[in-house]
Amino acid sequence: MYASVNSDCIGCASCESICPQVFRMNSFGIAEAYLNPVPQEIEKLAKDAVNSCPVEAITLE
Repeated sequence: MYASVNSDCIGCASCESICPQVFRMNSFGIAEAYLNPVPQEIEKLAKDAVNSCPVEAITLE
């Protein structure tokens, strides 16, 4: 699975707080996915992060 964050991100950091292994906030205060592909052992956390996004800016495919 690959994670990505689109330009709809509002920088709430919920993804980073749920799954810091995959998501982090960049210097502009916007989330980015930095670990791809997502390791199988943390896919559930990554999915939880996707579901936590209030603007649905994260995809996991």
